[in-house]
Amino acid sequence: MQNIHNQDKIKNFSIIAHIDHGKSTLADRMLEQTHSDLSHEKRKERVLDRLDLEQEKGITIKLQAATMNWKGYELNLIDTPGHVDFSYEVSRSLAACEAVILLVDAQQGIQAQTISNTRKALDLGLTIIPVINKIDIPFIDIPQREADIHNLLGLSTEDIVKVSAKTGEGVDELLDAIVEKTPVPSGNLNAPLKALIFDSFYDEHRGVVVAVRVFDGKLSSNSKENNLFILQKGEMFSPTEIGIFAPDLSEQENLQAGNVGYIATGLKDIRQFTVGDTISNQKDVDPLPGYKQPKPNVFASFFPVDSDGYESLKIALNKLALNDASLVYTDQRSNMLGSGFRCGFLGLLHMEIIQERLEREYDVDLVITAPTVEYHITKTSGEDMIIQTPHELPDPSVIAEIREPWVRLEIMTPDKYIGAIMDLAGKRRGQYVNTVYLSQGGVGTGSDVYIKLEYDIPLSSLISNFFDTLKNISSGYASMEYEFIDFFPVDLVKVAVLVNKEEVPALSFLETREEARLKAAKLLKVMKEEIPRQQFQLPLQASIGAKVIAREDVSALRKDVTAKLYGGDVTRRMKLLEKQKKGKKKLRQKMIGRVNIPQEAFLAILKT
Repeated sequence: MQNIHNQDKIKNFSIIAHIDHGKSTLADRMLEQTHSDLSHEKRKERVLDRLDLEQEKGITIKLQAATMNWKGYELNLIDTPGHVDFSYEVSRSLAACEAVILLVDAQQGIQAQTISNTRKALDLGLTIIPVINKIDIPFIDIPQREADIHNLLGLSTEDIVKVSAKTGEGVDELLDAIVEKTPVPSGNLNAPLKALIFDSFYDEHRGVVVAVRVFDGKLSSNSKENNLFILQKGEMFSPTEIGIFAPDLSEQENLQAGNVGYIATGLKDIRQFTVGDTISNQKDVDPLPGYKQPKPNVFASFFPVDSDGYESLKIALNKLALNDASLVYTDQRSNMLGSGFRCGFLGLLHMEIIQERLEREYDVDLVITAPTVEYHITKTSGEDMIIQTPHELPDPSVIAEIREPWVRLEIMTPDKYIGAIMDLAGKRRGQYVNTVYLSQGGVGTGSDVYIKLEYDIPLSSLISNFFDTLKNISSGYASMEYEFIDFFPVDLVKVAVLVNKEEVPALSFLETREEARLKAAKLLKVMKEEIPRQQFQLPLQASIGAKVIAREDVSALRKDVTAKLYGGDVTRRMKLLEKQKKGKKKLRQKMIGRVNIPQEAFLAILKT
């Protein structure tokens, strides 16, 4: 497939939707309509979702792009990831477009991410093409969905395209609407090259490949020997190949203003090419706006179950990092768990995806510590430091202030769940901000009233099972989106966990002083169930400094030493019990600090 060089005939668009609203399935139908060469063998569910995990979970993890020809027009679809963790990548994908398809599930309606991404699109001044999907499902209320879209965006219901991504119904009309409504890309063909990086990945033969939208200037395959500059990073490279996504990589002679395509760099380090950066053929050109360095928000330590697995884990993380510039990791050593890695992730889903890919694709068995966030500390000396783990926390006497990250949380829910959700947010230190009614509905209309709740909440509260709890209390109907605000002061303490009066560093955790006792008590209850009984009573304690705040005891295994007695004076019985007690005391003194926690028990404790 050849790309079109008439700028008036180019249409760049994206699709925004909530998870599981059919975004990738719709992209498949569009590709089938516009690619006669896409053979039946090549057609699998979700062509653009190329990872097994994407196919299975039904979400887009790694965004893709595809060029389609329709009635003489070049349509460039820039797919977006479908989860809150990847919101920065979504914003850069939208910045590479002139229009977006706002896809709404006819059954589930508008949800939190839909609203958040719509706001991003409106802020960027993009044309919005509203689409209702899954119209093939019986007994759905399409007029209500049209009313929801009208109330949210103020769009006329006549502008809404109705499709079934599953059957292909309405896809032709949608392609026509894209051609008709998407603005022509602006850009000066004779200006210096300016290309926005909206994705990057590693290819065995081509090295790092960057997906770009060309805003100004042009790039030809004849200029391979010319150097290109990565403006924000201040790096330089020589391209080895240029082309378009058709949807597979297809080499081309030229890329010019308006086009979407790729540049193969031949380089190995994907971290040189950050999403949002600008590529140019001149060093002193102003970069395109909106760039920021993706920053990990959630941290956890990965250890191999067997010490022999360290090298396998290291190789696997290296390979994953080749295709994921937002994954950061450093070596870490634990007395209990051996050698492993401290990893930083964009969010909890990002962490879960990396974990599953390590276990499936690279066959690595993992032990994972509880996720934490980053805390900023100012010492009494005026020195600032950043910590992620309990053992990094300095002595309380030298701490002037600790600050934790807060986020603005938006929860979309039917109004009947509002009480339970507000209770959940309040228990997790959430501060109420606002309630917005998004749809009318109510008695007699046969539909729910949808509302948006806004809270300011610590990020640490979100990463501790908040989303699963939200789904449970709302019967799966509530959805959430969050955005980082800033760091705010917190009264934080390190809770040390002791087994037989010896600290187990891997189980220690950071918590607010107010919640520390409750969380410690829960953890010790789990430990009591999981740790096998010893020959002597085993104390489990949680402490803040020298003060014990919670305790449980694992009762001793006790042999009945008086079973052989059949009569006589009671003092004989007492002598035997006293002798047993002294023996156990000696055994315990020998075992201090050497209680073995079996691996299965340790894993069970970490999962809580």
